[in-house]
Amino acid sequence: MLIINETLVRRLLDSQFPEWKDLPVRAVATSGWDNRTFHLGEHMLVRLPSHTDYALQVEKEQHWLPRLQPHLPLSIPEPLAQGRPEHGYPWTWSVYRWIEGDTVASVTISDWHDMAVRLAGFLRALQGIHADNGPVAGVHSFRRGGSLRVYDAETRHALEVLESTINTRVVREIWEAALKTSWDATPVWVHGDISAGNLLMRNAHLAAVIDFGQLAVGDPACDMAVAWTLFPEESRAVFRQCLGYDRGTWLRAQAWALWKAMMYIVNEQTDMNFEARKALVTIESIVQDYRKGDCFQ
Repeated sequence: MLIINETLVRRLLDSQFPEWKDLPVRAVATSGWDNRTFHLGEHMLVRLPSHTDYALQVEKEQHWLPRLQPHLPLSIPEPLAQGRPEHGYPWTWSVYRWIEGDTVASVTISDWHDMAVRLAGFLRALQGIHADNGPVAGVHSFRRGGSLRVYDAETRHALEVLESTINTRVVREIWEAALKTSWDATPVWVHGDISAGNLLMRNAHLAAVIDFGQLAVGDPACDMAVAWTLFPEESRAVFRQCLGYDRGTWLRAQAWALWKAMMYIVNEQTDMNFEARKALVTIESIVQDYRKGDCFQ
């Protein structure tokens, strides 16, 4: 079993970046699933993939993030160095500049309208960056930016499991309608995991977007799923209006959000915790909006 702790990070840094040997290393308060993250001094962080599935993302972020940053209205991670496998750790890893802020998941949002406008503006800017030669959606992005069909069997199984928990008739209708659509325009940049834990607030405003491990070029619908996983009803409408897009794209956005929510509930059925209950609310919001046609006017 691979143990990623402060001792390992200290050894890696001391042997590969001795200029930082006097800076303290400590684990962040809340680390993600894909990577283990540690403070390095006051102004940097060290990020190490936790599994081979996530190792492909290191060089991608190192290469593309500096090229995207000048075109974006919010801060994104700034790579400072790339480490190599050593001391029993088998993959490349990164050192980034620390971005001050609190995740949306950890604070109370006072102005959802402002949040919707700022996030939509960020996504429009990201989608507007020239994407030729960018990493086409695939294994490295866990198919974010690609076709929903990859998750069709998984979704249909979840519908069977959740027959008595959610409105499977309408959810199935949305899923099947989404599968009949596709992104036929020029592929665009996709973050791949726009969520409350990857959005940073500073001075009561959205200030940064982090964790670009699922960065890809493809269909933007997966990023637009945040309309239902994050926003209340009124600000969801603002977010939609700021982004535009056609009925098919919003259908796929709903389908992405449904897939993610159902997977969470299925995996947590024995423990209907806060996140699982939030997933149920997401599904109900999508069902209600679909019935009203709110996203397709």
